[in-house]
Amino acid sequence: MFHKIILVGNLGKDPEMRYTPGGQPVTSFSVASNRRYTGSDGQNVEETIWFRISVWGKQAEVCKQYLAKGRQVLVEGRLVCDRQTGGPRTFKRQNGEIGASFEVNAETVRFLGQKQDAGPENDTGAAPAPATEEEIPF
Repeated sequence: MFHKIILVGNLGKDPEMRYTPGGQPVTSFSVASNRRYTGSDGQNVEETIWFRISVWGKQAEVCKQYLAKGRQVLVEGRLVCDRQTGGPRTFKRQNGEIGASFEVNAETVRFLGQKQDAGPENDTGAAPAPATEEEIPF
């Protein structure tokens, strides 16, 4: 069997790197992918899906060094399902709503845009709208 996910989005916060007990680096970061469309009522709708990305090995070190909140990336990898449910990891937000976190083990991370495109001060629209802590599921 084979599956692959390809997504493009912006980092929701700066990457975090740690090391496994065996010494292998792993970097984690969140990516928001937006979809805009017109609903059946004629109203514009914007949908944001958050993904939790894990990158391993040398690529993890490169991601930690060069990525920052707001930077646009293309990620290729595989979905990691919750072992209990077989779907995304679910959680309860502070406001009581249920949220979901889609986990991805990255095989390839491509940096898009310019390094200075990261951050809310960018006028090119590459950075997502600021998210509150409640909106980021991790």
